[in-house]
Amino acid sequence: MATQFTEVENPHWRRTFFPIWIGQALSLIGSRMVGFALIWYITESTGSAIVLTTLALVGHLPEMILGPFAGALVDRWNRQKVMIIADGAIAFLTLVIALLFAFDLIQLWHIYVLMFGRSIGGAFHYTAMAASTSLMVPKERFTKIQGINQLLQGFLAIIAAPLGALAIELMEIGDIMFIDVVSAAIAIAPLFFVTIPQPEIVTTDEQRANPIKTMFADVGEGLRYVVKWKGMMYVLLLATGINAIVNPAFTLLPLLVSDTFGLGAAALATIQTTLGIGTILGSLILSMWGGFKRKVYTSSAALGVSTIGLLLMALAPVNAFWMLVVGIAIFALLNPIVNGPFLAIFQDTVDPNMQGRVFALIGTMAGAASPIGLMIAGPVSEFFGVQSWFMVGAIYTIFMSIVLFLVPSIRNIEDHHQTQKTPMAAETNS
Repeated sequence: MATQFTEVENPHWRRTFFPIWIGQALSLIGSRMVGFALIWYITESTGSAIVLTTLALVGHLPEMILGPFAGALVDRWNRQKVMIIADGAIAFLTLVIALLFAFDLIQLWHIYVLMFGRSIGGAFHYTAMAASTSLMVPKERFTKIQGINQLLQGFLAIIAAPLGALAIELMEIGDIMFIDVVSAAIAIAPLFFVTIPQPEIVTTDEQRANPIKTMFADVGEGLRYVVKWKGMMYVLLLATGINAIVNPAFTLLPLLVSDTFGLGAAALATIQTTLGIGTILGSLILSMWGGFKRKVYTSSAALGVSTIGLLLMALAPVNAFWMLVVGIAIFALLNPIVNGPFLAIFQDTVDPNMQGRVFALIGTMAGAASPIGLMIAGPVSEFFGVQSWFMVGAIYTIFMSIVLFLVPSIRNIEDHHQTQKTPMAAETNS
């Protein structure tokens, strides 16, 4: 049975973790480039906002709906094989689209199918990787690894779109699809040469005879696990609120730049670059520092200070674009310092047998929050202006940072190490 460990117990953990991590990072670069190219292709070929929003919905809805079920299956299956199959399926779908482009047979519904399939594969892949990290990385390194993951996201925010734009200038759209196929192959290759530790799994005769019933039971067990743990449930609800409020605000940035400040694409590019650079710097700080000994204090303090950034964005006069940029830089810098420690807490305290379901639930709640927030933010911003929504975000973040400090079940969340046995413990399924 694979269990969590310290660096003293396994000083050679990097030999397993980083080959996989590097492969996944290269795959993400390819995927982001291809995603940018596809969006641009559809924008040029249709010019339809409805088509673009439908594509976004098709790309996210399966992951939101299937997330809890993917988590239940990941906790029961061999996570290494799940990652191989998920990456392989995504690469296969992309290859089919590339061939359809090559033979001039592409239709819009083909791209919808691709995005739908990628979303399904992504639900399984993200959950398997997140749940496996706590068994590949020493406990004392969880926060720093999350800092590195946040660093990767900032790096992608800066380079993926320019690389995608460069690819569009130099290559046909069908040829660009092959970039993702190659990057997926790079991600899969290390999985054949290293072994990802697996938690032990118990299966009963009844579970083997009724796999569908078992899957729904596992999903219910994951929900009960979170609900009974008050600290985690409160954190997830508060975080869902942030995703519902703050994410839509940043979605409305193009409108803020053009309508409120009367500026153009160069100003928007400045903001996007600032977001990426800020995320990278914050991630570097977290990966080198590691945060306070009690991780929840790190997240709470960073969240409170990030309110300054949101207030600057909300209060920036129309002749002070620099104030908006400074606010975005502050928020971007602190965002990975908020998120990284919480993910490290969950990896450290959640039973490894439950991590697939828990991380899938986190992804589902986060994914569902933004569309709900957008439905509210749109009318509010139309009536009161886009900056009003940043003020709502500032009020909520300061409220959440205070709650993190004051509520005992959240403040002491790191002391809640689950010791009870889950229904899975000895026989490994694959």
